[in-house]
Amino acid sequence: MTNTINNTEAKKSSTYLYLVCLVAALGGFLFGFDTAVISGTVSLVKNDFNLSAVSEGWFVSCALLGCIIGVSFSGKLSDKYGRKIVLIISAVLFLASALGCMLSDSFTTLIIFRLIGGLGIGVASMVSPLYISEFSPSRYRGMMVSLYQLALTIGIVLAYFSNAYLANHAADVQGSGSMHTIFSAEVWRAMLGLGAVPAAIFLVSLFMVPESPRWLLLKGDERRAAIVLTKIDGAKAAANEIRAFKEQEDKDDTSLKELFKPVYRKALWIGMLLPFLSQVCGINAVIYYGPRILEQAGFTLNNALGGQVTIGLVNVIFTFVAIFTVDKWGRKPLLFAGVGGAVVSLVIIGALFALGITSGPWILIFILAFISCFAFSFGPVCWVVVGEIFPNAIRGKAMALATLSLWVGNFLVGQLTPVMLEGLGSSWTFWIFAICCSPALWITWKLIPETKGRSLENIENYWKETYKAKYKTEL
Repeated sequence: MTNTINNTEAKKSSTYLYLVCLVAALGGFLFGFDTAVISGTVSLVKNDFNLSAVSEGWFVSCALLGCIIGVSFSGKLSDKYGRKIVLIISAVLFLASALGCMLSDSFTTLIIFRLIGGLGIGVASMVSPLYISEFSPSRYRGMMVSLYQLALTIGIVLAYFSNAYLANHAADVQGSGSMHTIFSAEVWRAMLGLGAVPAAIFLVSLFMVPESPRWLLLKGDERRAAIVLTKIDGAKAAANEIRAFKEQEDKDDTSLKELFKPVYRKALWIGMLLPFLSQVCGINAVIYYGPRILEQAGFTLNNALGGQVTIGLVNVIFTFVAIFTVDKWGRKPLLFAGVGGAVVSLVIIGALFALGITSGPWILIFILAFISCFAFSFGPVCWVVVGEIFPNAIRGKAMALATLSLWVGNFLVGQLTPVMLEGLGSSWTFWIFAICCSPALWITWKLIPETKGRSLENIENYWKETYKAKYKTEL
């Protein structure tokens, strides 16, 4: 192993680490853009195609169904063929979806291309944070994985900006033909089609990044893994990483049934529940249906889109809190503070709607409070924790399972929110979100270990040592 390291010509480069992680984080940007761009198109598509509340929900949530399908095969594909090639597939799906939605000639065609985009989101939402988690040194892993969430929030806010700009300038487009249809008469086409630009950038950039070093080690390619690890963190750290990995390599089964063993039971519960709860807390109800919610609070459509831009900016700003503190303060303190603040904000929003206090800025203020609490806790820390807690040999498959639970929650929120707003009203909708958010506090207290500064192999050993100590038995 020492000779393998010494024979590499790579030198440690922080710039290299950041650039590669930023390219992988573009998957998060596309995830955020595609998730948020829909908010400005819902009412427009509803009017153009005469949609019922159920069809409106299907227009939003069909992409989420695609996400569920995408996640279901992304883990197996990424474990077999590598993280990089699967990210390339996701970029191609994003590109096809954006162009297809822009040019669709019927509601059915639009749904088909939304489903294709959902496949891309599902794949990227699992593989991007997985790749970053495996690529980053342990002392920077929380920050690097949080870059994924930062890119996601930037994608959201840019989608809001582009939606607001296109909506406000649609009337300025003169003439006739396809350009007038796309940018004026049916401006939702331009909103959805704009995603082709970052998708193309993501696709080209991926050809310039290496494969995940831990996947290379799983496949026995120690030489290439050593080159990448040395370039990331120096020869000594690379040697230590490879040594620790090899100590784990031959002890674990590579099938998903390994995760269902009692020793990893807590990791399984965390991986299934934390992502699910991060969605049913209502974050994407605000992202998908924000303009409609703000319209119910007295905003006009254009002002509501402007309020949505403000929501997106707050989301970006408070994600920086996680980036600069998650490796210093730890994962658990951020989750306690953020989830607690989110629950309180949701309860207050529901109360404001129930009491009819919808004039003035109060609804928007507490929506922003909810967004800020989510942005420095649930949003980034969920991805950090899920990327750390699973065994090396099955991390891809396990993260796919965890991400699947996230998209199931997201699908339910996307499908049910318009029905809840129409049938239960805004107040009970937000109170239900508060109830769904609350169990994350118990999970953080009882199940999640503090993982800051630990290597992935050390975290894997933690589950084994804890199990041995509790049950006084060998594995």
